[in-house]
Amino acid sequence: MAENTGAILEIKGVVLDVRFDGDLPAIYNALEVSRPDGGSLVAEVQQHLGDDRVRAVAFDTTDGLARGAKVVDTGAPISVPVGQPTLGRIFNVLGEAIDEGEAVTATEKWPIHRPAPGFAELNPTEEIFETGIKVVDLLAPYVKGGKVGLFGGAGVG
Repeated sequence: MAENTGAILEIKGVVLDVRFDGDLPAIYNALEVSRPDGGSLVAEVQQHLGDDRVRAVAFDTTDGLARGAKVVDTGAPISVPVGQPTLGRIFNVLGEAIDEGEAVTATEKWPIHRPAPGFAELNPTEEIFETGIKVVDLLAPYVKGGKVGLFGGAGVG
């Protein structure tokens, strides 16, 4: 299969307009942009502008890029490793470990844009998470594994 390549037409901050000679990449596909220093930049397709153009958002600075820079469609969305080897690790949005630990050995990867699990797929727990703040633990206990937010004004403790 021939690689689907394009070129940057316009750069506005981290937003790139890219022209492709072949097929347009799908929405959420990852694009790899060649940098002048030999490195690469990953961008994600967000919009089809019509004809042969797409609009993409870069996941890093676009400093040094210029119109005409080569862009390659990876043919897939950005995916991140999942599973037991990822627990306790710190990743960037591209799924690369940034905690200076060992290389991640996870074999399974999931795209960053996917539907949320259905309610029937969730395993609710009834174990209370102790915050150590007695008032919070008494009046608004948190369940382990849930999503919570605690906000307070300045000087409230």
